[in-house]
Amino acid sequence: MEPTVIAASPFPALVAWSVVLLVVQICLQGMLATRELGSSWNAGPRDGDKQPEGVVAGRAGRASKNLQETYPAFVGLALGLAIAGDPSGWGLIGAWIWFACRIVYVPLYLAGIPYIRSLVWLGSLAGLIVMGLVLIF
Repeated sequence: MEPTVIAASPFPALVAWSVVLLVVQICLQGMLATRELGSSWNAGPRDGDKQPEGVVAGRAGRASKNLQETYPAFVGLALGLAIAGDPSGWGLIGAWIWFACRIVYVPLYLAGIPYIRSLVWLGSLAGLIVMGLVLIF
């Protein structure tokens, strides 16, 4: 495949934006933990089991880990679609669904909103499934 074909694909840009989301979530979790545990904890080796005990810092950490669980699948599927092509456009729709749901998921998780948060997570999973189905069929 010609590099210009991949460059013309919208998927590499979406992967780049997903990295922004990843970094924002990691920084958010780090800032909330540092606010609670102090900058010496953040700058130190973090030996031991000391974890933030605050509700929001804990939620931010879990939300970040949750993103990291599906992130490799998203990157792999997006790059696969960039290489194989997406003539139907459904792969791109699935990618945007995943991305939008992952953005909406963060404030829902931080606010502790049940059920809706789970539905949004299922929406992100549906986006991955759509992407995968486009590659399979």
